[in-house]
This record gives sequence, C-alpha cells and structure tokens, in this order.
Amino acid sequence: MTEVLATALKAPVDMLPDIVRAGCLSPEDENLWIPLGNDTWSLPLCLNISEGYWVHLLKARKAGFINRHRHSSPVHVFTLKGRWHYPEKDWTAEAGTYVFEPPGDTHTLRVPEGGAEMIFLANVKGTLLYVDDSGNPTGFDDVFTRIESARAHYEAIGLGGDYVRHFIR
Repeated sequence: MTEVLATALKAPVDMLPDIVRAGCLSPEDENLWIPLGNDTWSLPLCLNISEGYWVHLLKARKAGFINRHRHSSPVHVFTLKGRWHYPEKDWTAEAGTYVFEPPGDTHTLRVPEGGAEMIFLANVKGTLLYVDDSGNPTGFDDVFTRIESARAHYEAIGLGGDYVRHFIR
C-alpha cells in the first residue's frame, strides 16, 4: 500500500512548479509593486498565459477615482485592507469582503474619503476594457499587458525583465 501511495503522490514530470511569494504585504518589498497610476500599484502573484487570467494584489494609498472598466469575464475580489466601492452599486467592500463581478459589468473603482490604504486580492480573467464617462473604450489590460508592464518595471528597478517569469504559468 505504501508503494501505491508513493506512486500516486509523485508529481507528473511536466507539472509546473509552485508559485510561493512570501512577504507580499511587508514594507521591504515595496519596490516589487508595479505602479499603475492614480496612486495605485499591482503586485502580480500569478500571470497565467494559457488560461488568460492574472491574480494580483491591488493597492491604493489615497481616496478617489482609480478607473472605470468593463469585464469580459468574471472577476473574484477579496478585500484585505481598507475600503473600496463602485458608485454604480449600493455596497462598499471592506476588509474581509468577497465580491464576484460578472462578465459584462461596467463600473468605476473608487476608494472612499476617510479610508486608509486599500489592498485587495483579485483574480481577473480575460480583458479589462477601460472606458470613459460615456462608455467609450480608452484602453485595456489583459494578462499580456500585465506581463509587459511587470517586465518593464522589474527591468527599471534592477531585477531584470526576466524576474516576471517567476509568476508566469
């Protein structure tokens, strides 16, 4: 029985390695956060090119508008710190709140006044289409644009562009 169990638990030869990123919230790793503009940053955790999604931490350090966007696929968000909301919705996410965002939804990400630093974990599949007040496209993000911005950032801070490969699957 022990031999059967050992065989069953053996990792497949072509299995990808684990991703383990310790210290994500420690101040020592501040330079690893990728600036997105509007006093927001992203810390990539998994950039999955074969399934078209990314998992990241999003951090905002001040109240106000972050972006308006539309989802092509579902998004799962778990708030770790602070508060955020969509003015188009009747709820505010605080630390400990899970939010499911359905495909096709368009909303405006804001951090409310009086809030401290906000951090959430998001699993984003497909494309984020950034839009203006009228819903006209102004830009987009997908796993490939996220990889490009991470590569450029890690190159700029001296880690080398290939550092992003730690998170690509």
